[in-house]
Amino acid sequence: MSTTAVLFPADVEDFGRELDKIRDEVIGSLGEQDAKYIRGVIAMQRRLELGGRALLFASWLPPVWVAGTAALATAKILENMEIGHNVLHGQWDWMRDPKIHSMTWEWDFASPADQWKHSHNYIHHTWTNVLGKDRDIGYSAMRVSPEQRWYPIYLAQPLYNVLLALFFEYGIAVYDVELERIPTGEKSPKEALSQLRAIAGKVRRQIIKDYVAFPLVAGPCFLPVLLGNLTANLARNVWAHTIIFCGHFPEGAEVFTEDQLEDETRGDWYVRQLLGSCNIDGGPLLHLMSGNLSHQIEHHLFPDLPSNRYAEIAPRIRALCERFGLPYTSGSLTRQTRSVWKRILRLALPGPPTTPAG
Repeated sequence: MSTTAVLFPADVEDFGRELDKIRDEVIGSLGEQDAKYIRGVIAMQRRLELGGRALLFASWLPPVWVAGTAALATAKILENMEIGHNVLHGQWDWMRDPKIHSMTWEWDFASPADQWKHSHNYIHHTWTNVLGKDRDIGYSAMRVSPEQRWYPIYLAQPLYNVLLALFFEYGIAVYDVELERIPTGEKSPKEALSQLRAIAGKVRRQIIKDYVAFPLVAGPCFLPVLLGNLTANLARNVWAHTIIFCGHFPEGAEVFTEDQLEDETRGDWYVRQLLGSCNIDGGPLLHLMSGNLSHQIEHHLFPDLPSNRYAEIAPRIRALCERFGLPYTSGSLTRQTRSVWKRILRLALPGPPTTPAG
């Protein structure tokens, strides 16, 4: 790790112990206020969805259509980001509420929860930014780091990144199946087909709900309701894509090689999570709407801590990084988005791969 070269092994372990203390403090203080928070967000999300759909039933008036679509899009973003993503991480399992538990929650997203948890919670969060291990580096489709070998297909990545943003949930769902493992014999066609059928079932239910059932119930407002639902889903996809890319691929996010994992300690793991993540500066609304993934650094350090606590511990993490001389990469949404797109455009072109400094 290029940045950690200035740290002695004892410093790395001290850094890890300090982070463990923060984690233990948060876990020890979890209680009713935290439970009230997530239940309140879920209640707000459901009111927004109900209100948005009701408004769309009267959407022959353009301002009403805009209001209904905006409310529905906000509800879908909350359900996906602050609720679904974080519930499936097990952040609220400590409540022992079967209705808000990682083993029972199923979200309004094309990826079945069990498939997504394996790809995201296990593979990505275990092997964060390790070339050859973390498939989320460019989602096996884009060159987002100079350490990746260039192929001619990357010339088109600015175009297909736009398409990925618009249809993000479907791209992620298919990506989670790991179809590239079939030719190598690492995965059987039967297993992949079973996973694709599960995805198809979720997609079919979403299509029936958003593009058939609700528009039909709306009667004369069939077309405005259909377009409102489509717009809300596209907005949710683009927003999720933006937040996730801004947390993983701006300038400052480092990648690692498998040999750097040799004898990796808890402290080393913490440092790798820190160096491979980037935050987005903003206020409470941005943090809520991003599922608190605007605190991507804190999320990668503590993926199973309740998301409402990330803003609370972020200043302590930043101060700890300053104390140990480690970078804490953060920037505005505009800056991080610009940085991501600059990297995608630049790395679409051929160039010699570089090797992470060890």
